[in-house]
Amino acid sequence: MAGNKGKKFDPKQHYEASRKEIGYVPRKKATQKDYDRIGFKSGLEVHQQLDTTEKLFCHCPAGIYNHSDDYDAELIRHMRPTLSELGEYDGTALMEFKTRKEIIYRIKNETACTYEVDDTPPFPLNKEALEISIEISLLSKLNIVGEVHVTRKQYLDGSIPTGFQRTGIIGVEGELQLKNKKIRLIQLSLEEDSCREISDVGHVRVYKTDRLGMPLIETVTYPDCVNPDEVKEACDYIRFLNRSTGKVRTGMGAGRQDVNVSCEGGSRVEIKGVAHTKWIPELTHVEAFRQYALLNIRKKLKEKIADPSAWKMHSEALKYHSYNFDYQPIKDAIKRGERIYAANLPGFKGILSHFTQPGKSFANEISDRLKVIACIEKPNSTNSEDLDPVVSKEDFRKIANLLDAGEDDAQIIFWGPEDDIKTALETIEERCHMAFEGVPNETRKSFEDGTTIFERVLPGADRMYPDTDTAPIPLAADYIEGLKKNLPEDVADRYRKMKDWQIPEDTYNYILSKNLFPLIEKAIKELKLDPKFAGTFFGHKLKFVEGHYDKAPEFEYKMVYGLLKYLTSNKIELNIAAKMLPEIYEHPKMDFNSVLTSIKYKKQDKKDVFSRIPFLKAKFDEIRKSDKKKDAIDWIMGELREIALGNISLQELNKEIANTI
Repeated sequence: MAGNKGKKFDPKQHYEASRKEIGYVPRKKATQKDYDRIGFKSGLEVHQQLDTTEKLFCHCPAGIYNHSDDYDAELIRHMRPTLSELGEYDGTALMEFKTRKEIIYRIKNETACTYEVDDTPPFPLNKEALEISIEISLLSKLNIVGEVHVTRKQYLDGSIPTGFQRTGIIGVEGELQLKNKKIRLIQLSLEEDSCREISDVGHVRVYKTDRLGMPLIETVTYPDCVNPDEVKEACDYIRFLNRSTGKVRTGMGAGRQDVNVSCEGGSRVEIKGVAHTKWIPELTHVEAFRQYALLNIRKKLKEKIADPSAWKMHSEALKYHSYNFDYQPIKDAIKRGERIYAANLPGFKGILSHFTQPGKSFANEISDRLKVIACIEKPNSTNSEDLDPVVSKEDFRKIANLLDAGEDDAQIIFWGPEDDIKTALETIEERCHMAFEGVPNETRKSFEDGTTIFERVLPGADRMYPDTDTAPIPLAADYIEGLKKNLPEDVADRYRKMKDWQIPEDTYNYILSKNLFPLIEKAIKELKLDPKFAGTFFGHKLKFVEGHYDKAPEFEYKMVYGLLKYLTSNKIELNIAAKMLPEIYEHPKMDFNSVLTSIKYKKQDKKDVFSRIPFLKAKFDEIRKSDKKKDAIDWIMGELREIALGNISLQELNKEIANTI
């Protein structure tokens, strides 16, 4: 960077310049050409809880949840790495060991037993869960295995007290037909769910065990998606397919997905636990470009530094009274008696402020790891290229002199407890070394705005080994054939039917996500309802009520079918159903007659309704401000609408008004 000597360096300008250099475009402006240019590639791991009575390997009840502060006992554990059969340590295990985490499990006697804490061998695998997982595998056109072999998959973040998750492959090599392409499936596994995290602060991570051990399926796709919208479409399809059985749990946390993303020349990065499929397009878009930015950083570093293996940083403890630190987090750290360190990063000028994600630069990659690995809570650092400077240029000049920094170097300041400094220094140096390699394999935590932060090192491929506590489970051919007979129709077929019925397409996602299709089909076949009306009522009216009213715990979707059946049987016009629906949603214990009374419905003869039209026309003529017939019709319709609901179709009323006036 000799050409820049003496030139004023502006981190914000450099951030913008690097963003343009990699060709970053917002997702809404991105085209397939943009994704082809960076080599976008993505696949999914979709997790879905099964609606069973008991957990997977014990007889504890499934689906009973408790508040974080409602528990009977606490169990404390520390995770330690052990050698594999090949005499190697797993990278994730080593990273977790570095954190020196104390893992606390809050146990409720009602929902956990000695199996969950590895003090009792597993009970036989839950047959109800096995049956559901086979049915979903068949719907996914997977080849069912001849025997289910339960294995142990290492889980080293503490979310499972045993340090491993029992899992068994049910089906392999299937496919899903999306609108414009097929997505290949690698496998579907049946496994036990992990704990729910309560908090993760400093060196203490707290979990509750109510969800632990619940039956969960994981559907894994090949990386066949070539743009963010395809990833969402594939994920939605898998979730709709799972829900079509009516045998899976719904609600927050019941369905979660990990999204694997890479770009050309990058690595597989797993975005963990994405709660909503609507987040997927932005997350995958941003992650692919983050990797593309990291590859650009690698290119720049290799141009400047001939031998990356010889690269070393230099660090010094800072005497805070020698500097004019006015940043409150540093002041607070000093009050707590923490240490302040500065590190010189040779050749990293222009790297720390290089764009990685919207609003984030490479410096965030370091800060995130300081939080996770060294357990130093944010804000934990600043640097000589901070986009929003919190330390003066004069102080950074002093620090650069202390570190004997060169013109092409960058400096980072961090603070933390004495016991965490060594790990922090190792973490900074390790992440800088990774920058020479490009994109590190890792799992990342997602945020609604599409950005992600480092969560942990990606586990190795050899993290699974046989579970000697559980015998193989043979799956007989006649047993599989028997399950095939009761499968719901394919999601693609449901799409086609709704299109044939002229149900608005903007209802499809809601209908399929709530598994309302069987109720709509039942209403069409048994109640002889107009398909478009039935689909629109469930897909628009019910969705509106769900978004604007408070749902009673006793409400079930089948009550909506019951409402339509009641109106049809009693020859009450269906246009009153929309007015009754909020009452049923909030007060499902009320019978339908009482609901009609509560909304002040009165049975009216059609002729009585029509007889009011001349009087209303005369009244309109007295107050009118318009001579247009349409305005007269609209005004009279408004006056008669309430008494017409349930008694006469609005179309018929409109026609009668037009003929009368």
